[in-house]
Amino acid sequence: MAEEPRTVIVERRGGGMTALIALLAVIVIAIGAYMYVESNKDKNDAVSDAAQKVGDAAKDTADAVKDAVK
Repeated sequence: MAEEPRTVIVERRGGGMTALIALLAVIVIAIGAYMYVESNKDKNDAVSDAAQKVGDAAKDTADAVKDAVK
């Protein structure tokens, strides 16, 4: 007689390491994105501040020229 086929059930349980690594990757990406955005914001603020100072210096120069011409 032929043997009846046997069914083997394999239970696989993960320790959750994949989920932990995925969560860590998301956190690292979020921190990197935040730092990138803040870096660009700081750079833009610095450029705006420099432009304002140049404008103020030009106004001061114009005022000095007007005073000298009087």
